Amino acid sequence: MKIARYPFYLTKICSAIALSILSFACNGQENKGTPQSVDAESTSMQGKATDRVNATLHGTSGFDNEISQVVRMVFQDSKGDLWFGAQMGAFRLSGDSLIYIDGIKSETGKGVTIKDVSESPDGKIWFGHTDGISSLERGEVINYYKSDGLIDNDVWSIETDAKGDVWIGTIAGACRFDGNTFTNFELPKGQIDSTLGVSSAEMVHSIFEDSKGDIWFSTNAGLFKYTDGELVNCSEQVGIQTNFVNEIVEDSKGTYWISTKQALYRLRGNELEEITRDFADVGKGIGSIAEDKDGKIWFVFNQHYLYTYDGEKLHEFVKSEENKGPVVYQIFKDQSGRLWFVGFGGAYRLENGTFVNITKNGPW
Repeated sequence: MKIARYPFYLTKICSAIALSILSFACNGQENKGTPQSVDAESTSMQGKATDRVNATLHGTSGFDNEISQVVRMVFQDSKGDLWFGAQMGAFRLSGDSLIYIDGIKSETGKGVTIKDVSESPDGKIWFGHTDGISSLERGEVINYYKSDGLIDNDVWSIETDAKGDVWIGTIAGACRFDGNTFTNFELPKGQIDSTLGVSSAEMVHSIFEDSKGDIWFSTNAGLFKYTDGELVNCSEQVGIQTNFVNEIVEDSKGTYWISTKQALYRLRGNELEEITRDFADVGKGIGSIAEDKDGKIWFVFNQHYLYTYDGEKLHEFVKSEENKGPVVYQIFKDQSGRLWFVGFGGAYRLENGTFVNITKNGPW
């Protein structure tokens, strides 16, 4: 593992401020790894202060002012801070300050793409990325790699459970980290999805802890649940007809929604219902899912299309050249009930039916 005591780089929105940079470090703990010295010359995130009108950009003619050209995901922690996982690293939004987290590195010292973020019960933030996992606590980043016991460096999902264990899903399977030791967690071998550029028979797309404390795995071998020390093949149990499961989420009523290569499913108890059964061709399948403040389910269909489901009918959210947002990788509802849409093209929020481009200067 590598320890990085690093500076934060910060951008503030004010009427007359361009940029201020804060650096602070904490004394590190002893670890088996060699401390990583960080002398970061990060690109300054400079830009003029913008108001809501000027920041409402429809489309992406250029990426210079975006948080990143590709924002893979958003996460909100227990303090209300938002975290953006991006092609060029991780960012934290605290108040109106956008902070670049500089210490997350590959084992060779290069930058990484953040694919998932989670928070453990002790408030530590965990990142899954293209070269391992990293933790952040009190200004100190610790990077962990395959050389430390991680099952593989190509991490696609990370989840922290109520007990404080960290679950990691990779291209080569899953493992669990108790803070000291990585333990491989055996899942059935599935199939390679030949329609994707990156795939494997051991791929774990998503790991999710539900309100009951059960751990769910969305994999290329189907959907699995770890409950009371037993691994259950839910695909076989409820009748999911494809190996390729992308994600499972739990809504405010305790209902589960499952996105797969074949369909969007609703799971209530052991009753599985195919919501998209009338779709003639699902193409790349169903992507990210989120529940909005009114209880409607939003989901990505075939990479480029957005739909909502109100419990009875499906409705397409029709985009236009003037109002199309990004190519959506994730839909996320924050603690204020606002919907975020992030992906290729940056970060957007949907406000009154309009995609608002959220740049380095907001609007937050």
